[in-house]
Amino acid sequence: MEDNYEGWLRIQLGDLDQTIILVPKPRHFGGYQWYFVCPVMNRYASVLWLPPEAERFCSRQTWGRQVAYASQFADPDNRAHIGQAKIKSRLIADLDPDEWELPPKPKGMRWRTYNRYVQKFDAYEDILSQNIAELMALLDEG
Repeated sequence: MEDNYEGWLRIQLGDLDQTIILVPKPRHFGGYQWYFVCPVMNRYASVLWLPPEAERFCSRQTWGRQVAYASQFADPDNRAHIGQAKIKSRLIADLDPDEWELPPKPKGMRWRTYNRYVQKFDAYEDILSQNIAELMALLDEG
């Protein structure tokens, strides 16, 4: 990638030997962002996927439902647990994670940022509480 016109990337993994074209696209405030060119769809992609048993990297549109992010397979309850864990990990620093439901504001973090995390954490908690209430109602019926 020595110029702003095109480049390529060669991937060699075991039996896989694939060359992928890279193309720069101008950014709104200057500079360029490089994209892969999907070898099948011939379209720009920021990410190329290699599902199990596949013979080459291609865009998500090529693979369809064979590839997805883990959160796309999770139900709302599990996404809420994942979201809370992610917030907790950002706030925990060197504190014991088992001691805190929601850790205190880390030193150096702005209150506005911390309060935004608290709001998100509480929204996830509301989702989890609603699901628990629905489960309890089902158990009471049974």
